[in-house]
Amino acid sequence: MNETMVCVVGNVATQPMYRDLAAGPSARFRLAVTSRYWDREKSTWTDGHTNFFTVWANRQLATNVAASVSVGDPVVVQGRLKVRTEAREGQPNWSSADIDAMAIGHDLARGTSAFRRANKPENSASPPRPEPNWETPDGNSVADSAEPALASEPSGQQRSDVLVVT
Repeated sequence: MNETMVCVVGNVATQPMYRDLAAGPSARFRLAVTSRYWDREKSTWTDGHTNFFTVWANRQLATNVAASVSVGDPVVVQGRLKVRTEAREGQPNWSSADIDAMAIGHDLARGTSAFRRANKPENSASPPRPEPNWETPDGNSVADSAEPALASEPSGQQRSDVLVVT
């Protein structure tokens, strides 16, 4: 349970690759995260080092990523960080930083986005839940009444802008 949770803000560097696997849908893309700093000598913002992450999305998140994310989009990714190091024959050690995404969204600080709720998969249909009973019980006491009383003006007329709850 000691996982490294990260939240990174960057730009999509590669087109998401979508695969429909036996375990369910999966998608991956590369994310470029560049630090920026204020250069006092030049009086301008300057790009620093760029880190690249491979972002993995599964199940419904993978389907939504494939339909919503394109190269160059500014996104926010939250998930588990996994750093892998491999030794390959005849080559130097190879490292990669992967993020197993739990949530991905457009960075609204840099643009707008229009949200569309995804259709639920047909195989996960659940039985309809009954509508709750929002009616209040009948009672003669003021405490049982859920209807607020409107305040009266001294002239006997009721005001609609003041609400008195008893």
